[in-house]
Amino acid sequence: MNILITGSSGFVGSRLIDFLIDKGHHVTAVDALPLYHTIESDSFRFLQADTTKPGQWQQSLKHVGAVINLAGKNIFHLWSKKYKQQIYDSRILTTKNIVNALSENQSVTLISTSAAGYYGSCGDDVLDESKGAGNDFLARVCVDWEKEAFLARQKGTRVICARFGVVLGKNGGALSKMIPAYRLFVGGPLGDGQQWFPWIQIDDLVNAIAFVLNNNDIDGPINFTSPNPVQNNEFSKTLGSALNRPAFFRTPAFMLRLAAGELGDLLLNSQRAVPAKLVSFGFAFRYPDLSEALGASIS
Repeated sequence: MNILITGSSGFVGSRLIDFLIDKGHHVTAVDALPLYHTIESDSFRFLQADTTKPGQWQQSLKHVGAVINLAGKNIFHLWSKKYKQQIYDSRILTTKNIVNALSENQSVTLISTSAAGYYGSCGDDVLDESKGAGNDFLARVCVDWEKEAFLARQKGTRVICARFGVVLGKNGGALSKMIPAYRLFVGGPLGDGQQWFPWIQIDDLVNAIAFVLNNNDIDGPINFTSPNPVQNNEFSKTLGSALNRPAFFRTPAFMLRLAAGELGDLLLNSQRAVPAKLVSFGFAFRYPDLSEALGASIS
């Protein structure tokens, strides 16, 4: 299959490209940034382009059987007014440009990233794909993001909005931000540590994308999360154990908000998201438990 991936130069995109090429697919990658690593394959080509703007890159969408839209500014950054607009535009404008460039009745599948942040902060509530949206900034971004993607249905496109949990894997992703603090003996829970933490190991994520891509009966919003979310206290303890480090350095909520502002609130959100649709269609997780997932994700 010919597959186009936007946001291809990031942690997930780079791993996904390798996986899809290994499975025999032809991949066109599009990103404003250079590739995460060099890929030498006759089944691969890279287009450097700003996907928030219409351009020649859209012509490649006429010749694909699937589009995987991973584009989006990293949310783990101080949220100034300007940066929040970049978070929004990088997602919504890219998705709009993809949908506009698709042909009528093209027989294409669009897998467009969203996030477990769609649900907002929901305490101990179990969040399957039927739950409604939250009201904070990231939830509103996700609502608009998914709305743009679902417009492709008007062209006969099968649309999956992939609500990612926090992705765990080697050499990048969320762990690259967390591990240094633990190695310096200053890692630990955030706030009271009772907030639920939706996560997924990178190998399960790419396998789940392939699973959805190959199953035409699956569409709509899908939680790409482990079936076993944990509270932040447990996550911190398990990560500390995997690194042979203590996890007692708790960051009080007020300090987190003082240091990180609105992003600090996001880090305290509680999302007990579960992959109800993936499980119902028979997807088998390789790393359903956190300790094994971290073992496979720490260099």
